[in-house]
Amino acid sequence: MGYTALYRKWRPATFADVRGQDHIVTTLKNQITGGRIGHAYLFCGTRGTGKTSIAKIFARAVNCEHPSDGSPCGECASCKAIASGASMNVVEIDAASNNGVDNIRQIREEVEYSPADGKYRVYIIDEVHMLSTGAFNALLKTLEEPPSYVIFILATTEAHRIPITVLSRCQRYDFRRIGGETIAARLREMAGAEGIEAEEKALRYVAKKGDGSLRDAISLFDQCAAFYYGEKLTFERVLDVLGAVDNEVYSHFLRLLHEKNVGGCLRQVEELILKGRDLSQFTADFVWYMRGLLLAQTGDAPEELLDMSGEDRARLLEDAAQVPEEAAMRYIRVLSETMNQMRYSNNRRVLLEITLIKLTHPAMETNLDSLRQRIAELEERLAAGSGAQTPEQLARQLVASGALAQALAASGLSVSGGGGPAGAGKAGLETVQGDGAQAQSGEPETVVLPAADIEQLRLLEKDWKDILDAVGMTAKETLRDVKLEPLGEGRLLLVFHDQAAYDMGSRESVRRGVESYIASAYQMQVQLEAHLTAPEEYVNKRFVTEEELKEKINMDIIME
Repeated sequence: MGYTALYRKWRPATFADVRGQDHIVTTLKNQITGGRIGHAYLFCGTRGTGKTSIAKIFARAVNCEHPSDGSPCGECASCKAIASGASMNVVEIDAASNNGVDNIRQIREEVEYSPADGKYRVYIIDEVHMLSTGAFNALLKTLEEPPSYVIFILATTEAHRIPITVLSRCQRYDFRRIGGETIAARLREMAGAEGIEAEEKALRYVAKKGDGSLRDAISLFDQCAAFYYGEKLTFERVLDVLGAVDNEVYSHFLRLLHEKNVGGCLRQVEELILKGRDLSQFTADFVWYMRGLLLAQTGDAPEELLDMSGEDRARLLEDAAQVPEEAAMRYIRVLSETMNQMRYSNNRRVLLEITLIKLTHPAMETNLDSLRQRIAELEERLAAGSGAQTPEQLARQLVASGALAQALAASGLSVSGGGGPAGAGKAGLETVQGDGAQAQSGEPETVVLPAADIEQLRLLEKDWKDILDAVGMTAKETLRDVKLEPLGEGRLLLVFHDQAAYDMGSRESVRRGVESYIASAYQMQVQLEAHLTAPEEYVNKRFVTEEELKEKINMDIIME
């Protein structure tokens, strides 16, 4: 006889063999012993949690001649016939390949005949969500009022795809993911029975990689045991087979990122590739390691949530003390984005290397958490390099760095007095305004211009929207929010606050189009020039004539 895979060989034969689904097993056993067996059941849950196994055990139990505490005896003729697949009382149907109306009609015809031997005819429909709409409709009447000797057990991994009309006719049982400790105990039991020597750490890691699926964990264990047949299954050997890495590697990577050591990170990636490690698996496991680090930083996370050895936990707590919480959350965000991109990429190494470079250079991002990290790093450098500083001195240096302005902008705030062309030499934190309002330092700056320039400016400001509507195209969208400032000699400055608008609106073709329209509609020659400035750097100006200035201050003025 050929080799039988471990997950098939160790499939539960009785309710006592089932692991991690006590809430379902107890209910079904009580129904059998109490004679309260339903006519339709819906088993929902992720793969490898025991849906089909429990359905087969239940089918044997209801037909067993000598049931023991609700479980099949496994010795009677009925149990042996069902276990060998020779019984006509238990019918398994794969809805993925038998999902048509005709298949359901065949079931409806069969249920008219009572079982020749045994008490119940049991239909187990696996992956029932794959049935077509017509098949579901054909099943409804039979599902609601089947003969007394018929039981339907529907199994699915996607309960949300089951019509509500079917759900309302079934007893629903939700299968939980199986805990890592429960899976590890089952693997330990299997290893002893199969004569496989395995380290406890190796078994726990395989259990963790099963991700709540006992079948997946057993398959991985079978794979590792086959690769090192006749040898002890160590933790390192499990990592080799599964293409994974030790937690010590993640800790080393984290320290390199915290030290901004790009070269060290790239060399580590090279080593992973040379060792045959899976980069997608590495990224996913690194995110999981960062998750553990965040839990450790909270200080009140239970040890079972960390799910690691005492040595790894001590190393994790040491890392948690060095890496700020904001930085850890940023690492998780960026790595998670990369993990999703790797699914559709043919060059995962480049994606991972770019991600590591991005993580070591927060300035490459404008997200709020990146800006917070930059500010925190700047504060550390300032405190370490120049000793104790007053809050005013620190504020000036933060404004000068540009990091504070970006952080405030990301929060819907702005900083004024940061020093634009007219505010150079006035660097300082004077006012902060919410709702994205234009920052102003006191009253607008007054600029005296010739009367002709003032008249031209006010006319164009008044009709600016109509001018852009007439020109249309790119000018209408990109020049709408610019500020107009006269430069003298028929020149006007277009002051942009948005990079995208500047890139499009500052093009010569756009400016020449507006100049041409002004020349034809207003009979005036205007030369437009463009300038980009940040909102917090813009200095508001008020343009007046000499006569208006004299009237305002009511005294003689000597113009130089």
